[in-house]
Amino acid sequence: MSKIKITEFKRMARHSRIRKKISGTAQRPRVCVHRSLNNFYAQVIDDDQGKVLFGMSTRVKTLAKQIKGSGNMTAAAMLGEAFAAEARKKGITKVCFDRGGYLYHGRVKAFADGARKGGMEF
Repeated sequence: MSKIKITEFKRMARHSRIRKKISGTAQRPRVCVHRSLNNFYAQVIDDDQGKVLFGMSTRVKTLAKQIKGSGNMTAAAMLGEAFAAEARKKGITKVCFDRGGYLYHGRVKAFADGARKGGMEF
């Protein structure tokens, strides 16, 4: 098994441990993040209904024009602000944050700080 497969397997195990404790409701949905090598993705999920309310990534055309590289911290911070603005339009302000098994630093922390700056509360 290659090193990439092992690290991804460990991340998925960490994520499943986190998911045992964190669950999104209609009043406080869950914000789940995923980071790939080149992009950053975020979704708002209502676990009671099992539905994704909406999602965004650095691949969205409006953001892709503004950011230079889509896999860096500035792109994640800009995505956080845009994500929070879109969530406010849909009436979502309070959420619980699911870091997806990733450490809370770098791009994940930049996204969270950007979302807080945009008006999300978690």
